[in-house]
Amino acid sequence: MIDVDGYRPNVGIVLLNADGRLFWARRIHRDGWQFPQGGMRSDETPLEAMYRELEEETGLSPQHVEVLGSTRGWLRYKLPSRYIRHHQQPTCIGQKQVWFLLKLVGGEDALRLDACDKPEFDLWRWVDFWYPAAHVVNFKRDVYHRALRHFAPLVETILSIELGPRPQPRNNRGRQQAA
Repeated sequence: MIDVDGYRPNVGIVLLNADGRLFWARRIHRDGWQFPQGGMRSDETPLEAMYRELEEETGLSPQHVEVLGSTRGWLRYKLPSRYIRHHQQPTCIGQKQVWFLLKLVGGEDALRLDACDKPEFDLWRWVDFWYPAAHVVNFKRDVYHRALRHFAPLVETILSIELGPRPQPRNNRGRQQAA
């Protein structure tokens, strides 16, 4: 499902542990690390898509997490031209995402990267809150910064912690605004 502007509806998942650290996973057979994310089906709400993607990519079900918040509207990023499949119609030029902040309420032993037939990830670890925004692939950095800046005050309030200064994106190329 691609919208009229060429963006694929998608959800992103920021999974938080009790220490304020975030779930960070390595794409299977690749060197890239990212948050869980995935496309929405035409018959799904963003929340339904998030729960489906969460289970497929991490093995976690709704009883293992608490939804703390979500971004308002869509956060968009464009794909680099080498990733655009120009021969497919409609052409997808990027993703538009609703991001969810979840807190792990069960033990991390519930995490299973092999919960579906085609796993997305092969390794995972907990990282400092701001780490992903500087270490995800360049074309996703602005969206990661925006999602984390949106969630930071909530995390600080809920966990009674100070996350430190909010870094600015290093690469603003292709920056897209929320709808």
